[in-house]
Amino acid sequence: MIASQEKGAAMEAKGPCLKKRVLLIDDEEHFCYFLKVKLEQTGRFEVLIAGNGLDGIRLAKVNTPDLILLDVNMPVMDGPATAERILDDEQICDIPLLFLSGLVTKNEIEVRGGSIAGREFIVKPVRGDELIAAIESRLSRNRDE
Repeated sequence: MIASQEKGAAMEAKGPCLKKRVLLIDDEEHFCYFLKVKLEQTGRFEVLIAGNGLDGIRLAKVNTPDLILLDVNMPVMDGPATAERILDDEQICDIPLLFLSGLVTKNEIEVRGGSIAGREFIVKPVRGDELIAAIESRLSRNRDE
């Protein structure tokens, strides 16, 4: 992420439009761009991007996202290790996480009720409407908890 984007995002208030801030932590640039465009064109989301787990943790602390989309397989720090660090950090541990993975199939996820090892997963590749529905569902559950 460009430093000016990070600084601008941190300074920008969520404001009256109440866009939900989503942090996408994934090392696949084209996939990140696709998701950012799909989510932001709804007018309901602001998307921040980090290319690895360490940068993602730093951005989460600075920008306090409403939800984190986390790739499982990444360099520097993989998704499970990143999630563990997030959950151990009092400042960001309450931010809901959704894993993204091309390592599992949609059938595996459906059979297990949307989660593996107690973690919610979205299977790559994902359609924009499926992702939006999953994000809104997770945010809704988080509000109700």
